[in-house]
Amino acid sequence: MKELIIAFGLFLFIEGILYALFPAKMKNMLQRLGMIKDSQLRTGGLVFALIGFLIVWYIKN
Repeated sequence: MKELIIAFGLFLFIEGILYALFPAKMKNMLQRLGMIKDSQLRTGGLVFALIGFLIVWYIKN
């Protein structure tokens, strides 16, 4: 459970830094997200989730 909280904190830190350092670029990226098909977002999300899972699994073993 401790690792999950640390991972969530790291996620928030990285996300916050991106918005703090590049606010205009992040707004532009969010506008472009509206043009991407739902299926493409779903596929990308699943790929990144799988990569993240594999990294965590590799580190823990």
